[in-house]
Amino acid sequence: MSLRIAPSVLAADFGRLREQAEAVRAAGADLVHIDVMDGHFVPPLSMGPQVCTALRDLGMHLEVHLMVERPEREQIAAFADAGAQTIIVHAEATPAVHYALQAIRDRGALAGLAVNPATPIGVFGEVEVDLALCMTVNPGWGGQSFIPASLAKLERLRALLGPEVEIEVDGGIDAETAGACARAGATRFVAGTAIFGAPDPAAAFAAINGALQAVEV
Repeated sequence: MSLRIAPSVLAADFGRLREQAEAVRAAGADLVHIDVMDGHFVPPLSMGPQVCTALRDLGMHLEVHLMVERPEREQIAAFADAGAQTIIVHAEATPAVHYALQAIRDRGALAGLAVNPATPIGVFGEVEVDLALCMTVNPGWGGQSFIPASLAKLERLRALLGPEVEIEVDGGIDAETAGACARAGATRFVAGTAIFGAPDPAAAFAAINGALQAVEV
């Protein structure tokens, strides 16, 4: 399974959002990660479906991470209609995890499930997912430091899911931590501040990609 970087536009300059998305696309990014926060499941508020609509013609896979309570009520449908191709919900955010995942598939998107750092991975043994997201920081804020204990959790998650399921990491991912996560079993790497917080986002993307290519070899 190939290793792919998912640049998170949460850390982008929103006055230059399309320009910065185009820059990382030119550097080799074929997907973009869109963090959605509701002010309830996590304290901050972030973006809505309009961001998907604005980026959908770039030819990049749109991956939406719903850090919202009860996403099956409105948000899954709204983001699918806006062009999201993968939709990720949190195990902690709904009592109806199976229903939420099926609602994503019913809308024609790939279904992802995320767990917070302190959440056990056992939930993944009870549902079928296209992508498993292991948060490597507490959700809600960019720029946090990677939680080292996440590496052992990734190894357990890979052992549970086998080789075919995408495992994504999100939080504190840069050229150093991405390689360690890849060796522990991750295949997809959300990077926000490390890319869009850098003076040259395209060069920052290339540095992380280089570290991952070294792991693949």
